[in-house]
Formats: sequence, structure tokens, C-alpha cells
Amino acid sequence: MPIEIKMPALSPTMEEGTLAKWLVKEGDVVKAGDIMAEIETDKATMEFEAVDEGTIGKIMVAEGSDGVKVGTVIALLNGDDEEAGDSTPAPAPAATPAKEEAKPAPAPAQAPKPAEPKAAPRAAGDRIKASPLARRLAADKGIDLSGVTGSGPNGRIVKADLDKAPAKAAAPTAAAASAPAATPAPTPTPAQVPDIPHDATKLTNMRKTIARRLTESKQQVPHIYLTVDVQLDKLLKLRGELNAGLESRGVKLSVNDLLIKALAVSLIQVPKCNVMFTPDQLISFQRADISVAVSTPDGLITPVITEADSASLSSISTRMKDLAARARDKKLKPEEFAGGTASISNMGMFGIKQFEAVINPPQGMILAVGAGEKRPWVMGDGTLGVASIMSATGSFDHRAIDGADGAQLMQAFRDLVENPLAMLA
Repeated sequence: MPIEIKMPALSPTMEEGTLAKWLVKEGDVVKAGDIMAEIETDKATMEFEAVDEGTIGKIMVAEGSDGVKVGTVIALLNGDDEEAGDSTPAPAPAATPAKEEAKPAPAPAQAPKPAEPKAAPRAAGDRIKASPLARRLAADKGIDLSGVTGSGPNGRIVKADLDKAPAKAAAPTAAAASAPAATPAPTPTPAQVPDIPHDATKLTNMRKTIARRLTESKQQVPHIYLTVDVQLDKLLKLRGELNAGLESRGVKLSVNDLLIKALAVSLIQVPKCNVMFTPDQLISFQRADISVAVSTPDGLITPVITEADSASLSSISTRMKDLAARARDKKLKPEEFAGGTASISNMGMFGIKQFEAVINPPQGMILAVGAGEKRPWVMGDGTLGVASIMSATGSFDHRAIDGADGAQLMQAFRDLVENPLAMLA
């Protein structure tokens, strides 16, 4: 019996994906570990490996197909004893007389009226087999799938079958007459686009996931925001000295590398902020894994620096450069952007003075870092001078973190940045 190859869940948040490219074709022999396809998830484009050995009998989902649900059968793999299984049943009429009688039923395409009654009893007594795309289009057009005869494998209803199907009401029927107009339906308010020259860009899986998760965060997580101004001069001086010593090793620390370290150590010093809220538990983490916001052409992704509280600055810097480069190339592995106990987002390079970031659920907080700039400042001896000042804002999940605990974390972060040798001890 053929083995069903199903759409895999290649990331923790993946619910559907795009089958970007098939690297095999029907009739190809594959073995475990062979790369079969490239699949675009909500975070990256990833290679899909074969688990079993056999011959590709049938490709069920064409490359370039969007919105393929996890678990959907995308191909059939024949074992060694079934390699000719797809071609032998057709020329063997004597072996399967019952099946030969069943096949003529869908064949009379010239007589659609008899075909519909035959499809209805089967649909009523069994689960309707239809592709995810066909189900979506049927819902948009008001088509009852129980009255549609499927032309796909095993009677599966596909998109082409809907063109001949009647709609439930007159309005959907009119819409069905212009199939291209149905494509923008998933967008929030397609009818409200003004009549102005514009370009329309299809949402990527990543952008859809970002939109969904950020909406859920703002709707479900009560945010509290706490801001501190931090003097950077000692940290900038230490960075210069460290980079001079690390030059021979090809390592160059960024300000962000030191801020990642400072946040991680702060979370260990104030463990009440290194937490995650669940409906019935408060999870307290014993190490600080920092998710770092990285901008890519398709949207924001947060690769994770694990054990950032105990890692050396050179290790944080080297890993961060590698993760950021592969994030922009969509080459991150799922485990490299999953997890994290807190996040940091730095928009200082854009000259942004201060901002409030949206929490990345299920984490309990995110630190938003603005640009360092010269400002008038009261020095330690009470005199007025000019110093490099940065504003940092912590967004906290108020269900898990009280305001006083969030304030302690921001104070600890400020103290470590202003006295950076303490984070290296």
C-alpha cells in the first residue's frame, strides 16, 4: 500500500505552508535522508527530507501551492513491491471488474445531471474529501461541497471542480463568474481599497504569522511599560578596549552584544521577571535565553542566544552575527528561533529615541532600546555636563510581572550598563 507523505510541521508555530519547489518527480527513487522538496514555513524556507525508501508514485500538491495545511497528503510513495502500482491497475480489466464499473460513473462529463445525484449519496454517508484550497473557495462562493463530484485522486474535490458547481445564492454565483475577483477575498477589507494607483503584494506566511501573533499579544496580554535613561559612556569605553584585544581573533563586539549580555544578567539578578505565564502556572526559568529581533525582507524574526547570562561576549557576538545572517537568508533551523525567556529589540541604528515593543508570547517581557545620543546630564559629582544617553523601555506582561518587579529589572539593567565590568564578573 502506498505511503502517504504529509505536509510536515517544520516550525513550532506552523499551521500551513507553501510547497515552494519539488526536487523530485513521479517515478524517482528516493531513500531516507534525500531532499524531496523546499517548503516555505512562517519563518523560513526549509528542505524536506524523505523518511522512507521507495518510488514517488504520485505528487498530490503542485509546487508553488500556498496555504497547504500541516498533515495534508502532498505525495504518495510506493514501496519496492508497488513501484508499478500506479500503472498496472488501468490495463488489467479482468482483475478488478468492480472498479471498472465504478470508473464510468465520473466519466460521463457530457451528462453532468446524472453525475451529481451519484456524488451526493457518497458525500452524505462519508466525509467529504476536498483540498484545503477547494474548501476555502467553496466557503467564499457559498458552494455546498456535498453536491460536487471530485475529479482528484480518490474522488477528492479540487479547485477545478468548483468552476462547474452551483452556488447557494445568486450573489455568490455572480462572484463565481469572475474567479480572479475571489482571490483578494482573504484580505481584511478588499472593497475599501481606494481607486488610486497602487501595488498589491501577497502576504507571505511569515507576515501572516507576525500579524496573527502580535494581534493576539496586544489583545490578550496586559502590557505595562517602564522606561529608564541610561548613561553609555563607560560601556562604550569598555567596548573599545575589548575590541582592541579581540581584533587578532577577528571578533568585533557591537553595542547590542553588550546590551544582550546586560539584559540576560539582569534577568538572573531579578528572577521574578525571567518568567512565562500560563493559564494555571507561572514558569520561572533558571537561565536567560535572549530572543533578538532581526529585521528581514519578509518581516521580523527572533533568533535566540541561549545561556546569554553565562556566555562570553565574544561568543554572543559570533553567534549573533551568524544567526542574523542566516535569518535574512531564511536558513534558520526551528530550534534556533524557538523558545527564549525574554526578548530585546534595538532600533537605535535608525535614530529612534524611544519606543514600546510588543511582547513576544509566551515570554513575559521585551526590552526596547533606543539610540544613544549626547544629552545634558548631571554627572556623579553633581556638576552639569554632556553624556551619551540611551532610553530603554521594558514591556512587561502584567499577569506575570508586577510593576515593582519590572522596575527592579530596569534598575538592574541600567546599573550593569553604567558599570559594565560587573556583567563580566
